[in-house]
Amino acid sequence: KTVTSHPQLRMVKVKAYELRDKSREDLLRQLDELKTELQQLRVAKVTGGAASKLSKIKAVRKSIARVMTVVNQNKKATVREVYKDKIHKPLDIRAKKTRALRRKLTPEEAGKKTVKMMRKARHFPQRKYAVKA
Repeated sequence: KTVTSHPQLRMVKVKAYELRDKSREDLLRQLDELKTELQQLRVAKVTGGAASKLSKIKAVRKSIARVMTVVNQNKKATVREVYKDKIHKPLDIRAKKTRALRRKLTPEEAGKKTVKMMRKARHFPQRKYAVKA
């Protein structure tokens, strides 16, 4: 059989940059094909298949992981686009940072003054001195 007609020999290692150009339907179709190929390889492993098939299991598993990664990245990118202008975002879309930085006051909150501070500033303003040169 030729390489193009046989589905198992066709998809050995997929490149992530090639996957990014594909549509979601194409990616899911490829994922199904890879999963069926993995199933066939596992059957071959149990029945005592060739060593070349056994060594291919790892490559197919990694390919499945690549396709899943690209699908999930695309999904997250669309969610980010939807929530771009909104104030409240899902937890996995928010900036991770550190716990302390997430709880830190915003610059606007930090710059606000209490009523007492404003009254004190009004009654006792900063003194101006004319420095003699």
